[in-house]
Amino acid sequence: MIMNTLQRAILALCALTLAACAAQSTQSIENQDEIVVTGTRTDDSPRPPPPPPPPEQRVPPPDLAASSSSPAPVAVDPPAAAASPQAAQERFAGRRVSGLMGANGVPVAQLPPQPMPGPVDRDRYEDVAPNPIHVVAEAPVSTFSIDVDTASYSNVRRFLSNGQLPPRDSVRIEELINYFRYDYPLPTSREQPFSTSVAVAPSPWAEGRHLVHIGLQGYNIVPRERPPLNLTLLIDVSGSMAPENRLPLALKGFRMLAEQLNARDRVSIAVYAGAAGAVLEPTPGNEHARILAALDNLRAGGSTAGGEGLRLAYSLAEQNFNRNAVNRVIIATDGDFNVGINDPQALQDFVSRKRDTGVYLSVLGFGGGNYNDALMQRLAQNGNGNAAYIDTLNEARRVLRDEMASNLFSIANDVKIQVEFNPARVAEYRLIGYETRMLRREDFNNDAVDAGEIGAGHAVTAIYEITPVGGPTFTEPLRYQGERALPAPSTAGELAFLRIRYKLPGQDRSRLIERPITQADAFASIERAPEAARWATAVAGYGQLLRGDPYLRQTYGWDDVLSLAQGARGGDEFGWRAEFVQLARSAATAGALPAAQNAPRPEPPVLRSPRPVPEPRPAPGPGR
Repeated sequence: MIMNTLQRAILALCALTLAACAAQSTQSIENQDEIVVTGTRTDDSPRPPPPPPPPEQRVPPPDLAASSSSPAPVAVDPPAAAASPQAAQERFAGRRVSGLMGANGVPVAQLPPQPMPGPVDRDRYEDVAPNPIHVVAEAPVSTFSIDVDTASYSNVRRFLSNGQLPPRDSVRIEELINYFRYDYPLPTSREQPFSTSVAVAPSPWAEGRHLVHIGLQGYNIVPRERPPLNLTLLIDVSGSMAPENRLPLALKGFRMLAEQLNARDRVSIAVYAGAAGAVLEPTPGNEHARILAALDNLRAGGSTAGGEGLRLAYSLAEQNFNRNAVNRVIIATDGDFNVGINDPQALQDFVSRKRDTGVYLSVLGFGGGNYNDALMQRLAQNGNGNAAYIDTLNEARRVLRDEMASNLFSIANDVKIQVEFNPARVAEYRLIGYETRMLRREDFNNDAVDAGEIGAGHAVTAIYEITPVGGPTFTEPLRYQGERALPAPSTAGELAFLRIRYKLPGQDRSRLIERPITQADAFASIERAPEAARWATAVAGYGQLLRGDPYLRQTYGWDDVLSLAQGARGGDEFGWRAEFVQLARSAATAGALPAAQNAPRPEPPVLRSPRPVPEPRPAPGPGR
């Protein structure tokens, strides 16, 4: 009898233990739901209180169970009534809130699920507005430094190849135009290292206005006559340069450059990441195996101490400085300087001081997403070098092999252009591009003011848009301005007067070239203009459409660019012009970037109706 009673007590104890475990498991599942599931109430009724905890189960002690004549009763919850949908929803919301209570009993607020951030574009460009319209009667003289950089063209190509329109500030029209070779006549003497060409033709994007096309062509250097090179390659090997289109692409380009060096040349290699270091001391250019081995051992990793790298590179260049050689530092980077000397103004001042010692700086840009175009332009301009952006292996071949002479051997320094317009013939003008290269009028004759360089065989093009007197202008005439004296009869037929200043390499005193721009330089239509003028005009239209300039008629579009370009492709030895035509087609269908970077093209300023040309006043008669 006692044994039976003991067995029943043990069974009852086991049943109570199982029931308690089941209750704890249910509560745990509810708590998990409260953390994972989110929801909101849809009505304004007060939330129901949280469900009460399960009733405490009491287990009788063994001695009491032994004295009992029947099994201990087990408490069983009554069956729950079927809940309505609204009650179920309220219970769902109540469970969510009850699982996230604060210490004072106030529900903790929850945020809705957030999307994962996409790639962040940290490219940096200088914010520059297009050149304005100038009234000739008020400001007849325009002065600027030439620019032979090409970085903007290949950077724009990167965006268009990805189906995007480029940011407006990345489009520098002069760099788009000067990317190409032109068939300007060659100079006849090295004493005047470049020739000048001028063509005037009606504008294809603005009725009643004309384009003044100015071209300079530098003489080329025979390879056996080129001066020796003292090059220091400064290579960014920081972590941001790891992708295939950055450090690996830069090394392929430098291999092409190394293969063109000879025994007279010297090359050094310095790298920088978290710190800077020399990986190749000055080495004869014909030791190709040693140079290539040093390049092949480079790997990316770490932060970017670009300022320290520049110091080291200039130090290596100065160790092997040769007054009769081209002494140049070539930096390959994405411009993401983030440790050490990284203030743009400090870096700019540093390379400006080193420029005066005879060591110049050229910049090769790579990558995207953190590409610091603004800094690279500053460094190249103040280092008396050029800036290129390398996005493909073909571009690396173009810059470091096909165009090596143009990019490394200067034939004229501090080249400045000044144009004086004749107010009797021209009412208004604007310079297309060169916004970052504008100079003051007095800078033209000041040989201490730095300007751009022209490399061997390089062509430079500039385009002015002018409004003839009597044509549709953007400005109203001044009411109280006195009448100006008429030009002398000898200059009455001139549209403008062109002046060019330059210095021969190694010289401190500039030389001057002058010539008038007359009706003899004019063509009746853009289709009759020379091939070089037509191609440059097509590229200028392309750039203005990309940048959203306000001076184009609203009906001018990509078809107009393509039509003019197709008729001016010429020989196209390397296929660069054929590629441009494809880029223009891509631009017509490219998806725009966010509106902050690429807003719709603004409405053009209102044109004033043409005014008749005033008759010259008769000369006073005798006795008056």
